[in-house]
This record gives sequence, C-alpha cells and structure tokens, in this order.
Amino acid sequence: MLAAPEELGLESRTAFRRAAGELLEQLSEGAGRLVIDLSGTRQVDSAGLGALMLIQRKAAERRLSVSLRGANEELRFLLVLTKLDDLFELESGAS
Repeated sequence: MLAAPEELGLESRTAFRRAAGELLEQLSEGAGRLVIDLSGTRQVDSAGLGALMLIQRKAAERRLSVSLRGANEELRFLLVLTKLDDLFELESGAS
C-alpha cells in the first residue's frame, strides 16, 4: 500500500509516481493490485490527477489494478467529472 501525500500536486507528484512505480515493479505481472491510500490527502490538483493516471496506465501495462482507498468526496467528484472513476477501484475509508 502507498500513502498519498497530504497535497498531491505539482510539488509532490514526481516522488509519488516514483514510489508507485517501485511498488508496481515488485508485484507479479497479472497478479495483484496497488492500493493507494488517500485518506490523509486533502488536496489533489490536475498534476496530481495526471500522476494517478500515469500510475494507472503503468499498472494496466502489467495487467495490475489500482485501488484508491479513502478518497474524499471532492476527489471522488473530480474522478467522476473527468470520467476517470472507471479506471480505479474506489474503496471507502482507511483500514
């Protein structure tokens, strides 16, 4: 599981994407999923959304899924608005 930063955007996207990429490399191709914990994330801008899309694309290339856990209402709305909600499994709450 990868915890997203409090503000996922221009400043944090590169390190976040790199960390996600490293985790994806550790998963067997075609088996498993990457869970991104967004319960502590208060703000996601377009750069942050772009990072999530790139992570999802990289996962899809390896036949893996990406699950977003604990996304707030604002982010869920943003995902629906941009029609990106179909790319991710959305889980409620943190575990």
